[in-house]
Amino acid sequence: MTTTGEDHATALGGPWWWARRRSAVLDVSLAVVSAVECAVEGYPFARDAGIPVAAGIVFGLLAGSVLVLRRRWPIAVVLVSIAITPAQMGFLMGIVGLYTLAASELPRRIIGSLAGMSLVGTLIVTFVRVRQDMARGDLTLGDWFVPFAAITTSLGLTAPPLLLGLYVGARRRLMESLRERADSLERELQLLAERAEERAEWARNEERTRIAREMHDVVAHRVSLMVVHAAALQAVARKDPEKAVKNAALVGDMGRQALTELREMLGVLRTGDGRAAAARRDEVPLAAVGAAAAVAASRVAEDEGAGEGPGPCLSDLDVLVGQSAAAGMVVDLSVEGDTRSYAADIEQTAFRVVQEALTNVHKHAAGAKTYVRLAHRVSEIAMQVENEPPPEVTSASSARLPSGGNGLLGMRERVVGLGGVFVSGPTDAGGFRVSAVIPAS
Repeated sequence: MTTTGEDHATALGGPWWWARRRSAVLDVSLAVVSAVECAVEGYPFARDAGIPVAAGIVFGLLAGSVLVLRRRWPIAVVLVSIAITPAQMGFLMGIVGLYTLAASELPRRIIGSLAGMSLVGTLIVTFVRVRQDMARGDLTLGDWFVPFAAITTSLGLTAPPLLLGLYVGARRRLMESLRERADSLERELQLLAERAEERAEWARNEERTRIAREMHDVVAHRVSLMVVHAAALQAVARKDPEKAVKNAALVGDMGRQALTELREMLGVLRTGDGRAAAARRDEVPLAAVGAAAAVAASRVAEDEGAGEGPGPCLSDLDVLVGQSAAAGMVVDLSVEGDTRSYAADIEQTAFRVVQEALTNVHKHAAGAKTYVRLAHRVSEIAMQVENEPPPEVTSASSARLPSGGNGLLGMRERVVGLGGVFVSGPTDAGGFRVSAVIPAS
């Protein structure tokens, strides 16, 4: 992981305006060297200008020490170097100042203007000095040497530091850009990881809810009928042994059916355990979080499709109603419209709604007459289960069936999941009504 952004800024620390201590040491060292250079060059300047030598040396020390400000005020350093160019002082300060100016974040027009001023100043001073030397006889070359020396010296003192500074500044900006991109990429990867975890948790919750709903639908109805038959068996065991034997056979049949459905569901769960365990064992790199989330989503979709299985259908309603009738419930089944087949999930949901509604009647209104209505419409299928107020509790119907309070919630989830409408509540007559409408496609 790279040290960028706030971490990079926190890792830095130096005195005053310096980001690092070593930068401060470097600038102070350069300022000392520049001050010594300017002091040495101030001696002939003071002699030629006719001023005290001490004043020239002090002036050189002060001018050269300005280089310590090159990171804070590079423009001031370059201007000072241009100002003392006629005195043939500050060559080091001019070179370092131009480099720092070119590597800074200042606008290019300012850098170009100051570099041009330094070039022109050095050109003029060199031209005048070389011409004076030739006039005194110190140089015996031709007249061509004066402009050649002026141009060569000015370009040699200006172009290299300027170009190097521009290169270093561009490279520095590129590195900063790469750091920012690395920070951004790291944040995006963290967000992807968090979203992948949220999606995985959502998928697990959805799967747990689906399994709990299926278990409830499969077990609650069968066990409720078993409890009702057991209560009836207890009531008639001594009075009517033949009926008791019949009720006992019904309890056995209900138990075997419940066990068969439970085995089928557990078999589906075991089939998905191996793949889920393998997925938990695999460690996915952070850069592949998005792909892993997509694969996990597809696996969850496959598991949900496999978990549904064939399931019950609307053609099994007669058997469902017959089982409730055998348990002592008076059930009236009516079907409107032309019977036709629907998608498996629609038929299964419609069957489960009727099944759970009948189970609730067994639990809360034992012995009440119940009306089951099924309507096949053009673009939807509607079902309604309504029971009358329950009669007085008798010994045969005194079985107390526990209620978890999830039946209506599960029905609503199933219907709404298919884009349908679910309504339930008490009737004016004192009974209870469950209604659902599911789109046919």
